[in-house]
Amino acid sequence: MRYKRKVGTCQLPDYPFRYMPEKFRAFHQRRHQPRRHMSQPAASDRWTSRVARIAPGLPSLLSYRFAEDFRYDLVAGVSVAAVALPVAVAYAQLAGFEPVIGLYSAILPLVAYALFGTSRQLMINPDASVCAIVATAVTPLAAGDHELYWSLAVTLTFLTGLFCIAASLLRLGALADFLSKPILVGYLNGVAISIFLGQIGKIFGFAIETDHIVPRLLELLSKLPNTHLPTLLVGVGAFVILFAVKRFLPRLPAALVTMIWAGTAVAWFGLEARGVAVLGEIQKGLPPLRVPTVPLEHLPSLLASAAGVALVLFTSGMLTSRSFAEKNGYTVDTDKDFAAFGAANIASALSQGFAVTGADSRTAMADASGGRTQLTGLVAAATIAAVLLFLTEPLSFVPIAALGAVLIHAALGLFNVRTLQGIWGIDRKEVFLAVLTTLGVVAVGAINAILIAVAIALLRFVKLTARPRVTTLGRVQGLPGLHALDDYPDAQTWPGLLIFHFDGPITFFNSHYFAERARQAAAAAGPELRWFVLDLSPVSLIDVTGMWAIRRLREDLAKQGVKAFFAGRRTQIVKWANETGQDPARIEQRAFSNVLTAVEAYLEKAAG
Repeated sequence: MRYKRKVGTCQLPDYPFRYMPEKFRAFHQRRHQPRRHMSQPAASDRWTSRVARIAPGLPSLLSYRFAEDFRYDLVAGVSVAAVALPVAVAYAQLAGFEPVIGLYSAILPLVAYALFGTSRQLMINPDASVCAIVATAVTPLAAGDHELYWSLAVTLTFLTGLFCIAASLLRLGALADFLSKPILVGYLNGVAISIFLGQIGKIFGFAIETDHIVPRLLELLSKLPNTHLPTLLVGVGAFVILFAVKRFLPRLPAALVTMIWAGTAVAWFGLEARGVAVLGEIQKGLPPLRVPTVPLEHLPSLLASAAGVALVLFTSGMLTSRSFAEKNGYTVDTDKDFAAFGAANIASALSQGFAVTGADSRTAMADASGGRTQLTGLVAAATIAAVLLFLTEPLSFVPIAALGAVLIHAALGLFNVRTLQGIWGIDRKEVFLAVLTTLGVVAVGAINAILIAVAIALLRFVKLTARPRVTTLGRVQGLPGLHALDDYPDAQTWPGLLIFHFDGPITFFNSHYFAERARQAAAAAGPELRWFVLDLSPVSLIDVTGMWAIRRLREDLAKQGVKAFFAGRRTQIVKWANETGQDPARIEQRAFSNVLTAVEAYLEKAAG
């Protein structure tokens, strides 16, 4: 029996396997193969990791739990499509397109986001605010030319997608981090009110043409005598069915059931002839392939508009995405979602559509219908495509009033009072931010409200950073460490010792505030003060202006016979001293590793 040897390995002889049956031979040969180290990822794991970097939704779809989730995603997807179909038609008209263009814009973007997005629930679809921006940007350039209008809008959408992908590569998704939970809750509440005010006129059978909350309410009251009774009956009936299905048949898609009932009622009783508004005829078939032609002189204007549209649709979409993620306990990746928004808009442009973003009402419908994964968007896209191919005629009977009832029902589920009550118990000022954001959405529209929300968030950030909490520290009986005297007024302090706690960076925009509060604390300590200890543990940054402020404070304290010391960040203090030309050895003698060490040193000094 011969053994074949290789350097670093031992190959077993062929003899033991030669007379084995084939299945046993293969089994033993697999057993004697070199084993992969546990820390070495398998080829499939490496492939999944690479795919997830580009298309985060694809691995989730490949490992989809069919038995657990499919029935929920199927119902939610069909329900989303039931709302998306008529809403997309309406928004296409708002943007200046034929109704079918809105449906084109509602299919491929859903597929693109399901593959590239990180939210389980966000539905990418036409949005009223984005449609208004597109119309504003393109109308002056088109000058009444319908074909040029379409070409400009499609090109604008494609450029918007490119801007979103470029912003993702630059990691500009951090812009969404400035939006706090109160602002997210306030925005979602504002969206709910806006949806309600935008749809309530459809229930009564007349259009509300004004904007903002007060003018809309006044117009609604003034037009109540013009209520169209058959339309009102259809709208009220839709509400009854919605609540009844939710209450007694929760597993059925309430929106879809309502649409089927309403369409059947219109066709059966001939309500269209009695003045009940319906969607009407919609062109059948999937979008044809067309290449837009845009004069080069319009390209600079389109690039500028695309950058603005990208900012607005991302901010709006991320507000919706994060709001539902907060509500349902998961997280989203803003940078990857920026690229996903770009992919969705490029997909919309390729399907002859216009710019899209995260759709509030359709995401609300997915949430209310129990959608669990990205497959909800794929089911919605497939349903819309099937309707375009085979069911445009039944769709034409759906009454506008039933659509309004479905959207209002979804809006009621968005309004979140319980979270506001929880925020009220923690910080009433934060409730003010939420209410201000809500009023901004209702009063000035979603786009301007986004700017207001971002401005509020930036002002809040500047305020918290420029005016951080300032306190002094003492020892609390039974608690380890040192604690703020503001929280524990009876905490133990030491005569002649002051531990100053500045809870923020010391930089150019708050160095004067730091120095003034430090001098005030030293003056309040009285003439017996001998040691002033600056707690640097919460200080994340000290720039040149901050270093000069600390140096001036030390000099002023020294004139009063008070020595200044540092506690925490000892290594950084010595490094800063080197960088600013000070004596590092002298600074190191004034630096302690933490505040407890400083207290011990002071007590030893006082005892000696």
